[in-house]
Amino acid sequence: MQLYFHTTSPGARNSYIIGGEPPDKTAIVIDPAHIDQVFVNIIEDNSYTLAGVLITHDHSNHVLGLRTLERIYKTDIYAVNPLVRGYKTNMVRDGDKFLVGPFEIEVFSVPGHAFDAVVYKVDRLLFTGDALSAGLTGKTHSSYGDKVQITALYSKILTLQGDYMVLPGHGPPSSIEAERRFNADIQSYEHSKVRKPAITVTF
Repeated sequence: MQLYFHTTSPGARNSYIIGGEPPDKTAIVIDPAHIDQVFVNIIEDNSYTLAGVLITHDHSNHVLGLRTLERIYKTDIYAVNPLVRGYKTNMVRDGDKFLVGPFEIEVFSVPGHAFDAVVYKVDRLLFTGDALSAGLTGKTHSSYGDKVQITALYSKILTLQGDYMVLPGHGPPSSIEAERRFNADIQSYEHSKVRKPAITVTF
């Protein structure tokens, strides 16, 4: 499996391409934020057949390139929403497992930053969108949203056995182990789960 990063400004938006090992020439794209010649060249120079596009959440800065991508390659789109940028999708939900070409994909719902936010697990790779990045969790609009998101991340993602690479929608890659140890939001959540000892008063 080959992994390609594609980062564009403004906002250091990350898109990803996963390609199969020869002789398999299947590829999938995650979050087509911006499609330019560099992006297309990765697909064409490797003679990949694009088999699917995974959308972590339907925020415009992460899917703006979908229209360009669909004009060049007609391919399946996977997302929580039935439509993204006007294109019909193969709808996914929490716990789904499915194959796109040779790639087995697992879906984890992590609402908070967006109601439709999901993490895709492909082998030892976690495509986390804006829900989890290096040292940060996604911004939400309320303390309730914060609670829902951090609970989902902690129960579904941080509890995965072994280490995984975290590939976010913005910023550098990270790992599950690094986020367990150094992510301030996750540390705060863990501390909040530790019960304080009861105070005993003797008369």
